Amino acid sequence: MSRNIRKALYLLAASTVLASAAAYAASEAGRYQSRTEFLQEALGTENPASSVVWINDELRRVASKILGHPPSMLRVRYWYKDGKTAWIIDEIGKEQPITFGVVVENATVQALRVMQFRETRGWEIRYPFFTEQFSQLRLTDGGSLSHRIDGISGATLSVKAATRIANLALVLDEYTKQSKQQAAATH
Repeated sequence: MSRNIRKALYLLAASTVLASAAAYAASEAGRYQSRTEFLQEALGTENPASSVVWINDELRRVASKILGHPPSMLRVRYWYKDGKTAWIIDEIGKEQPITFGVVVENATVQALRVMQFRETRGWEIRYPFFTEQFSQLRLTDGGSLSHRIDGISGATLSVKAATRIANLALVLDEYTKQSKQQAAATH
């Protein structure tokens, strides 16, 4: 076989492998859970009561510290039932938003789900081996998370996004509880 033919076959094989790898990675990006499915799993109903947290100056400052950038939202909708709250929040991984669902009860994360993933890398964060680390996560007195989250090689930015969202959901949940207590005390 001539050198040029071998070189062409090698390039063809290499490009096929790269195209297959890219197609595989892109196929992992997608929508894994709808809002209805998440709320059914989290709160046992597709239509729980809901409310909104308005991002005031205080929350904007705290959220900016947690996220490492100012929050893009003016308000965050949450759903609640029997002392549990369910939060659906987007956060940028590397370049695209990742949609997370977080369930909080008694100031503790009960579950974190990756509902939609739009990046080409880092999709492994959707699997239980990763998301189960968030179960029983709390805020410390200093406002940080109660335990460290192990990373995934090649998914560092997605891991950081999930960690920031868990922290933010705990802060928002605590804020809603304090706001309700203050409102009840003034009436």
